[in-house]
Amino acid sequence: MTKVTAQLSVSLDGCYAGPRHDGVGDWLRSAESHGFFRVTRWATEAMAWRERQGFAGGRHDADSEIIAESFAAAGAYVMGRRMADGGEVPWGDEPPFRAPVFVVTHRPRPTLHRQGGTSFTYVTDGLASAVAQARAAAGGRNVAVAGGGSLVRQVLRAGLLDELELHVVPVVLGAGLRLFDDLDLDAFEAIELTPERVLASGHVTHVRYAVRGRAPLVLDDRGRGTGTP
Repeated sequence: MTKVTAQLSVSLDGCYAGPRHDGVGDWLRSAESHGFFRVTRWATEAMAWRERQGFAGGRHDADSEIIAESFAAAGAYVMGRRMADGGEVPWGDEPPFRAPVFVVTHRPRPTLHRQGGTSFTYVTDGLASAVAQARAAAGGRNVAVAGGGSLVRQVLRAGLLDELELHVVPVVLGAGLRLFDDLDLDAFEAIELTPERVLASGHVTHVRYAVRGRAPLVLDDRGRGTGTP
């Protein structure tokens, strides 16, 4: 059965990048990029990631196997316009996705076809439409929300996400773009998840959750055993 999945590398304090770049100056020299590359270093040093980008070398270890597994499971992708625009030149003529990619945007553009099976379809009628189109194109495999972090948060907030995998890097950034900010939860509501797998390497801890969805916060009986708060 097709699931909508997302994965993201985060610091111990929940940041997937440093403080947002305001667009002035070179992004690669910004605090946002420094935080982003710090929490994704484990991936860029993995053999499976490097092979998919067309690079040589890298480590063949448990982290690399996690990356290979995620590529194999995805039949289509959903992506934000900022990530798509930023990656268009670096990804070149043969991007690493090798599957249809649906880009959530307000600016229309003809579908962009690349080598290796990747296409970018620009969806202007909303996130739910992009997810639905990706499901139809996934061929029974998963729809992977490729990011960035803002889009992952939107999919989680909208109740469209079935599975979330966090790659928790042992670093505290202190400030930055946080995945779980602005989820539109009221004061007595939470999004509940069930841990399905935890794998730890020397570089990162991979935690996979099934997303159960929104639920009210309910007091327990504080250990009395009466069932009454």
